[in-house]
Amino acid sequence: MLRMTTASPTSVDSTPIPSGTDPGGGVLSGRYRALTLGIVSVVLVIAFEATAVGTAMPDAARQLNGFGLYAFAFSGYFTTTLFALVVSGQWCDRSGPMRPLFSGIAVFGAGLVVAGTAPSMWLFVAGRAIQGLGGGLVIVALYVVVGRAYPERLRPSVFVAFSSAWVLPSIIGPLVSGAITQHLGWRWVFLAVPVLILLPLAVMGPALARSEREHPVATGGEFDRRRTLLAAMAAVGAGLLQYAGQRRDLVGLVPGIAGAVLLVPAVLRLLPEGTLRAGRGLPTVILLRGLAAGSFFAAEAFIPLMMRTERGLSPTLAGLTLTSGALTWALGSWLQGRPGAERYRGAMIRGGFVLTAVAIAGSALVLVPAAPTWVTAVAWGVGGIGMGLTVASVSVLMMKLSAPEDAGANSAALQMSDALGNVLLVGLAGVLFAALGGGSLAAAHETVTGPVAPGAFAVIFLSMTGVALLGALLSGRVRTRA
Repeated sequence: MLRMTTASPTSVDSTPIPSGTDPGGGVLSGRYRALTLGIVSVVLVIAFEATAVGTAMPDAARQLNGFGLYAFAFSGYFTTTLFALVVSGQWCDRSGPMRPLFSGIAVFGAGLVVAGTAPSMWLFVAGRAIQGLGGGLVIVALYVVVGRAYPERLRPSVFVAFSSAWVLPSIIGPLVSGAITQHLGWRWVFLAVPVLILLPLAVMGPALARSEREHPVATGGEFDRRRTLLAAMAAVGAGLLQYAGQRRDLVGLVPGIAGAVLLVPAVLRLLPEGTLRAGRGLPTVILLRGLAAGSFFAAEAFIPLMMRTERGLSPTLAGLTLTSGALTWALGSWLQGRPGAERYRGAMIRGGFVLTAVAIAGSALVLVPAAPTWVTAVAWGVGGIGMGLTVASVSVLMMKLSAPEDAGANSAALQMSDALGNVLLVGLAGVLFAALGGGSLAAAHETVTGPVAPGAFAVIFLSMTGVALLGALLSGRVRTRA
């Protein structure tokens, strides 16, 4: 999901390239208009897909008889993104952003087609994994485009446009996706998006080609094979662990052990030393990003399914439950950036985690028959504020604790922690759901009246509440001792 990988403008694993002489004008002036509209349109399309997929997923899993792989359809996206982030950064450094950007868009579109036409849940998961490859290529390339094509004074405006591009899809995405799912079928939620990609490609193509000519690559270095190999190890290892979790038998021990052998050494080398043991200062900051993203999005992935199976809501209403969180996220980000907020940075991180924990636990109240259905929407609005406070504050603190020459590497590590948190915790949620009978019970929803899997959902939300509270406890370690 693009929302998790846009923490800071420096979150790119590539060397900054000078933007050249500033010709004047704003981001919508004649020189920049086509490029700005094009790249913001790409963000809009990907944002719409990200907000719409949760609404369509319960119906897709039911039709494909794949509730046991429900979480894998989400975590598979982030698994391949782990690898694509590293490859895209190096590809951009080597030949500029145009090729990885257009290749990423094409791969993303191909993944949508595979998912939309999948005859089985495993092929659907494969389509989502292909989407993750494309999404990882695109987001890094977009940041490099901004660094190359825009003068420094305009870059903040472009990043504001990126964030603003999420607002409209967050509001209408679940509504449109729900209507399409109800009246045309869930497949069209995926198959219609590739057509929407054609317009931004046509708009920004010539402008991007001009920027490539004006700002050629300074040095076309070789790929860092070691870092690329580590990223591949992390992605393959995470995938094997998820597969082993889905099997839950003796045969699954083999891929499980192999996955751990690949994942753990790769993570230890890709993240700053001391991250996994919550070392004071930067290591804890990096770790908290993964805990925040993983706990929040693991719970979010199961909310539409819970609202559909436990309360019988339509796809549209189930998806709209998440809208409040998307909107209040922006509010939380705005609050942490107010004048004078810097002195309370650690407190905002801790408070954000607490609000997130309250939201995850509060969302599960809908499992109590006497609770109104809107309690989850209210709770998720609280969680959005918490995530806005936490994610933005963690990003700011990471930059503050980074030496100038390490800012790019540490930003990349922050992105890696984000993706790993999603892969591991969404995958864990899927294992818990399948192990507690959620897959088979949810599949029987068409013939069962009333709640069908409250225990499975309750354990998932309780577990993710615990992860968020762990983040709150560790937040005191973001500052080093004097």
